[in-house]
Amino acid sequence: MYAKISNSMNIQRPLYLQKIIDKQHNGMIKIITGLRRSGKSYLLFTLFRNYLHDNGIDDSHIVQIDFEDINNEPLRDPLAILNHIKQCITDGKEYYVLIDEVQKLNRFEDVLNTLLKNPQIDVYVTGSNAYLLSKDIITTFRGRGDEIRIHPLSFSEYMSIKPDAAFLENYLNDYMYLGGMPQIQSMRTDTEKKDYLQHLFANTYILDIKERYGIKNDDDLEELIDVVASSIGSLTNPLKIENTFRSAKKSNITRDTIKNYLDYMQDAFMIEKAVRYDIKGRKYIDTPAKYYFEDTGLRNARLNFRQNEPTHLMENLIYNELRIRGFSVDVGMVTHNTRNANGVSERVQLEVDFVCNKGYDRIYIQSAYALPTQEKQEQELNSLKHIGDNFKKVVIVGGMQPTYRNDNGILILNIFDFLLKNDSLNM
Repeated sequence: MYAKISNSMNIQRPLYLQKIIDKQHNGMIKIITGLRRSGKSYLLFTLFRNYLHDNGIDDSHIVQIDFEDINNEPLRDPLAILNHIKQCITDGKEYYVLIDEVQKLNRFEDVLNTLLKNPQIDVYVTGSNAYLLSKDIITTFRGRGDEIRIHPLSFSEYMSIKPDAAFLENYLNDYMYLGGMPQIQSMRTDTEKKDYLQHLFANTYILDIKERYGIKNDDDLEELIDVVASSIGSLTNPLKIENTFRSAKKSNITRDTIKNYLDYMQDAFMIEKAVRYDIKGRKYIDTPAKYYFEDTGLRNARLNFRQNEPTHLMENLIYNELRIRGFSVDVGMVTHNTRNANGVSERVQLEVDFVCNKGYDRIYIQSAYALPTQEKQEQELNSLKHIGDNFKKVVIVGGMQPTYRNDNGILILNIFDFLLKNDSLNM
């Protein structure tokens, strides 16, 4: 590897810290969710706590409870923790209550809703996605829970702890290969990192799904994960996967079970689904869709680091960065009329990798690992040129070629400018 990183490294995560800061004193329960081991506890107990200290909040006004600490087991009783917090409040000032792994607290919904009634208390919690999912927050807290979604390290966060930007291309290759899980950044060898990722996948994420949904015959689940990992960037649906299982694996798994398993994987933040969108027709197409992994290192670990196609990994990377920046992301489809080699008119469908929406803003993006020839460039630009509206159009290209805008007004953006400059899509 290209850097030795000590265990005492301090990775700043300004995007998520600012989100917490912006939600202070809003009268709601701030709930930090995301993939297990993606840094939720560190964000709350280190970065946010340090921010409170720096802004004059005394330790006596920060009540911090970590339910992964066995010493706090007595506080898992709802009345015990409420009494403990009550005893900590000794004046009329505001208090911050920070609770890690809140799902280990008995009747945690009732406890949090009780705390919410006290205007002196500002409540922040993290929860394991095995027990506290986004949809649980919606139903449990009925408008009183404010979710802050955290992701593994972005490439810019990853680069913030690297000592020498001269190795930028090597670092990007490492990042695509091993991903951005925070814990591996303190590990010294690739072997150690690979072992950690494979162990995390098998003994944390898959076990979480099995335990939450009571899955006993898990062979089909395991094989489905492999199928999804092998097909990132490809359109698929439960019926297509069902046919694959029947023909290649001689399995009787049904499309309904496949759909459920895909939903479970999304609930666990392992993957995300990008739905197909007809740009000219302005409507969603129910099937097929694409699935992307929350972390490319975990995806590669699942496949034993055998299928490392840079074109697909870069596409997954771009999708993740867009989601981190707050875009909703769909897979675009645009139709146009053309004539075939025989001069016969025909209607063809062209794919746009990403249709990105945020508020009133929309951007169309193509991922192109390389544009070695004029023919390849025309192929990548073709769908964008047939869209016909005035929203921004971008091709993100691998390598360090200069970023520029072509004669059609399409931004040709190199991957490093995209990943490392927050305003890169506004160039």
